[in-house]
Amino acid sequence: MKTFFSILLLSFFFANYQSKIDVADTIFINGKIYTVYENQPVVQAVAVKDGKIIALGSNESVLKSKGNQSETIDLGGKTMTPGLIDSHAHFMGVGYSKLELNLMGLSSYEALVDKVKERVAKTKPGEWILGRGWHQDKWDSITSPVIHGFPIHKLLSAISPDNPVYLRHASGHAGLANAKAMEIAGIDASTEFDGGGDVFKDKDGNPTGIFNETAQSLIGRYIPKNNAVRDQLAFEEAIKECLSNGITSFHDAGVNQNTIDLYKKNLENGKLKVRIYAMLSGGNRGLLKRFYKSGPEVGLGDGFLSIRSIKLYSDGALGSRGAWLLEPYEDMPGELGHSTTPIENIYKVSEDALKYGFQVCTHAIGDRANREVLDQYEKAFSTIDGKSSDYRFRMEHAQHLHPDDIPRFAELGVIPAMQAIHMSSDRPWAIDRLGEKRIEEGAYVWQKLLKSGAVVINGTDAPVEPVNPIECFYASVTRKTLKGTPPGGYEPDQKMTRAQALRSYTLDAAFGSFEEDVKGSIEIGKYADFTVFDKDIMNVPEEEILKTKVVMTVVDGEVVYTDGLID
Repeated sequence: MKTFFSILLLSFFFANYQSKIDVADTIFINGKIYTVYENQPVVQAVAVKDGKIIALGSNESVLKSKGNQSETIDLGGKTMTPGLIDSHAHFMGVGYSKLELNLMGLSSYEALVDKVKERVAKTKPGEWILGRGWHQDKWDSITSPVIHGFPIHKLLSAISPDNPVYLRHASGHAGLANAKAMEIAGIDASTEFDGGGDVFKDKDGNPTGIFNETAQSLIGRYIPKNNAVRDQLAFEEAIKECLSNGITSFHDAGVNQNTIDLYKKNLENGKLKVRIYAMLSGGNRGLLKRFYKSGPEVGLGDGFLSIRSIKLYSDGALGSRGAWLLEPYEDMPGELGHSTTPIENIYKVSEDALKYGFQVCTHAIGDRANREVLDQYEKAFSTIDGKSSDYRFRMEHAQHLHPDDIPRFAELGVIPAMQAIHMSSDRPWAIDRLGEKRIEEGAYVWQKLLKSGAVVINGTDAPVEPVNPIECFYASVTRKTLKGTPPGGYEPDQKMTRAQALRSYTLDAAFGSFEEDVKGSIEIGKYADFTVFDKDIMNVPEEEILKTKVVMTVVDGEVVYTDGLID
C-alpha cells in the first residue's frame, strides 16, 4: 500500500511539474516554419507557453508538449516566420493616414484636386482639410505651370475657397497649401524663410503653395492640434494596420511626451498589441533632459514598450531636393539640398546619448549628410574611454552614400536602417536627381554594405510608404518597381538574397533595437511573435511574392489577427 501511495504521489508531482514547465498553451503544427535560427533553420511545429517559445521541431517532437488544455493550431502547410519588425516608420502617422486624406497612388494633380473636392463637399467652411501621400514624380503628368518640378496651388485653391487645405508630400518633407491656408498663416510675396527650408515662389515672387523642409512650420503652427480622442482613434487604427500586415514590432522614428503617455496608457489597458521601440524626438531638448535624468526605459510590459533611443534629422528628402549632397543635383545645378540640424547639435546629442545610455538614430539621405553624421558619431565615440563600444548608433535611410563612406558603417558599428521599398518607389526618378554614376556607386547599396560587414535593417518608413512588408521584401530581392520593372531589376548586383531580406526584417532588426536575445528568431525562450503567410515567400517565383497575403499574426503567443484561412 505504501508503495502504491508513493507511486501515486510521484505521479501527482510529475503531472504538476509538467503543467508548470512543459505543457504548452498553444501548439502550431504542420507549417513551413523559417526560424532564422541557424541550428534549426526550418521546422514543422512550435509550442508556446506564457507568451514564450518552449519547443520547436517536428510535429511529433513538439506535440509532446501538448496537455489537456493545450490549443492546437494547424497551419495547413502555410509559411510561418518570426514576427516581422518594421525598423523605421511612424506609428501615429500610420494611424492618422487612415483618418485623413490618403493621397498615395494618384496619377495626376487633377486626381488630387478631385479627391480634395470630394472632402470639401463634406466639410464645414473654415475647417481644415489635411492629407498626405502625394508625390509629383509618380504622377503621369503635372498640369502647368510647374515650379521646381512641383505644382502650384491655384487649382486646389479654386475648389476650396473657404477651407484651408494642407497636403503633405509622401516623404513628409514638403507640403502643398491652398490660398486660404496661406491667408490664415499670413503668407504672401513678402514672406521669406531662412532656416533649412524654402517657400517656393513663381517668377513674379508669389508663393506657389509649396513649403519645403522646415518651412512647413510656417503653415503647421496654424493647423489645429490633435486632441486625445483623435489620438486614440489614430493609435487603434495603427494597431489594426500593423497586425493585419504581420508587423509584431515597430521602431517608431520620433515621439514626443504626449505619444509616450498615450502608449503607456494603452499598455496599461492591454491595447498595445504591437511591441514599440520608441525614438525620442531629438529636437525636443526638454524631453531629452527629462530622459537623461531618469534613464532609458526598456522592456516595459513584458517587452511591449522600450524607450532608449533618440531620433535626429540631418537633411531632407531626395524627392523634394532637400537631401544634402556633396555635389549639386543633376536636375538643378547649384542646388545641394539642406542641412536641417546644425552639425554641432548632432555631435552634442551623440555625446550626451553615450553618457546617459541612449542610442542615436539620425535621418540622413544625401551623401554629404551621411558623411557629416558619420564624422560626428566617430568624434563622439572617441570621447568614451574604457566603456563598451557596442553603441549601435544608426543611420536612418542611408539612401545615398559616397563610396569612401560605405566601409565606415561597419568600421564604426553604425547600423544602416534602410527601406528597400524606397528603392522601388524612388529609383525610376532618383536617377534624374543624382545621375547614373552616383546611383550606381552609392544609392541603395545593400550588398556593398552587407559585404563590408554592416548590419542592414529593413522597414517601410510608413506612412511615407504603405506598411506592407511583402512589398518591401519584394523590392529587397528583386530591385524592381511594384509593376515588375525593369526585367532584371535596378543595379541587380545589389539585390538581397531572400535569407538576407528575411533576416533584415527579423533578427537583424531586433539587433537594431538591442533586442536580439528576446525576439527576431524562433528559438526557445524568445517571445512567441509570429507572422504566417499563405505562400512560401522564400521559394515561390518572384512574381508570386506580391500576391502573398498575411493570414495570421501572433504576438506574445496570442493570435491577434487572422483572415479566416486558418482555423
